[in-house]
Amino acid sequence: MAKHSSLDVGTLPYWTDTGSFPAFTTIDRDTDVDVVVIGGGITGLTAAYLLLTAGKSVAVIERGTCGDVDTGHTTAHVTMVTDTRLNELVRRFGRSHAQAVWDAGLAAIDQIASIVEERQIDCAFEWVPGYLHAPSPRPGASEIRSFESSEIKSLEDDATLATELGFAASFISDVPFVGGPGVQFPDQARFHPRKYLRGLAQAVRASGGEIFEHSAVEQFYQDPIRVQANGRRLRCQDIVIATHNPIAGLSGMISATLFQTKLALYTSYVIAGRVARVTVPDALFWDTADPYQYLRLDPQPDQDVVIFGGEDHKTGQASDTNACYAQLEAALLARIPTIALSHRWSGQVIETPDGLPYIGKMAEHQYVATGFGGNGMTFGTLAALMIADAIQGRKNPWTELFDPGRTAIRHGLWDYLKENTDYPYYMMRARVAGGESRSLRSVKPGHGKVLQQDGNCIAVYRRPDGSLTLRSATCTHMGCTVGWNEAERTWDCPCHGSRFTPEGEVISGPAERALDVVE
Repeated sequence: MAKHSSLDVGTLPYWTDTGSFPAFTTIDRDTDVDVVVIGGGITGLTAAYLLLTAGKSVAVIERGTCGDVDTGHTTAHVTMVTDTRLNELVRRFGRSHAQAVWDAGLAAIDQIASIVEERQIDCAFEWVPGYLHAPSPRPGASEIRSFESSEIKSLEDDATLATELGFAASFISDVPFVGGPGVQFPDQARFHPRKYLRGLAQAVRASGGEIFEHSAVEQFYQDPIRVQANGRRLRCQDIVIATHNPIAGLSGMISATLFQTKLALYTSYVIAGRVARVTVPDALFWDTADPYQYLRLDPQPDQDVVIFGGEDHKTGQASDTNACYAQLEAALLARIPTIALSHRWSGQVIETPDGLPYIGKMAEHQYVATGFGGNGMTFGTLAALMIADAIQGRKNPWTELFDPGRTAIRHGLWDYLKENTDYPYYMMRARVAGGESRSLRSVKPGHGKVLQQDGNCIAVYRRPDGSLTLRSATCTHMGCTVGWNEAERTWDCPCHGSRFTPEGEVISGPAERALDVVE
């Protein structure tokens, strides 16, 4: 095996190479706003957007350029499935608390999908399945790998437990592309993170928010609360620290230093390359190894780009980082010999002792978010959602769970299922999390899909303008379930051949009546 990477390229992330970003000015004046957000990644820009839509005035300050550091170096797996296995979450925190962690992830995915739809962000967002699977053979090992019964049972248990907690999951003995046993989780997602952040930044500006780049924070003050950057003062009521690895802010150096001791920083490596279309399924893949390897696609019109990562280690503790890339290259080339490698880069993930992020108040009027592990897109969005709720004085079901102190959850004082039934996400949980229901957002403009709602099959068509037509998927001839004909853009009955327009009107019989309207 080669000891060093064969890629004769720098370490510019694929996202930066394929996603332009608007430039913003350096702060050049004093200003007063309700909230100062420090950090222009997914947490900071999402928080700014949510607060602006709630009527707050917001300024985002970024020491470099937005979307260029941690969010710009991700692989953008958008999934509720945490790095810590579900059975381990149950062991540490109990069943309802483990459910709460994954519920929070699903709420974040739904929030991303909502923003993409509301702002019409062109970022290749797509609902795709996710696969947790047994490790594939490593380079140099036999390509025929037998799986231990304990390994299979562990994955079966994961699927069973997820289903019991109300999440869509199923054990499969042969995972597509990688082979071997695994768990399929439908309705996870992927997108182009830099293009998504570009849309978020544009939405922030369109909503009246301010964004300043190359504006490093120099000092924090209290009474009144204000931040100094580039010699300019930003006075505010609340501060959001969205810098991935949090700065001290108002909490003081001693408190911040103690907090830092609870964080472990890891470097993760990524390579990318071009393959022919349909070489790899459009899905998220990650295995059960430690450290684990992960893979996804960025589909293009004439080819697909495979993005593959892993080889994590504590930051600064690898003497030969080129060897980390070489290990990834060898593993990917063993599986896809025809891939044309084009990019390599590394990112940083932050782990916490119990596997849950820290999201919440660190000082009066100051909020922090860190420790996302391998779920940066999901937990980053969740953090923005939670902090926006906190600043508005709204109840949030995950406040105690992710609180940096965790006192309530540690002492068993937090009853998730009992205390949060009135939160909007919890009220719609059956639609978002249930195995039979799928979000209407999974239906793309100009396409149709049969979804299940309360046990009924619904023929859903999204018009090119984004509006929806909902009809019963039951054929009005003899009650068979119609299917969507992608080529002809029609609803076709497999039993007797009736055909209907996307809007449900009869094209040809034997059916004589349109598909029933669903409210």
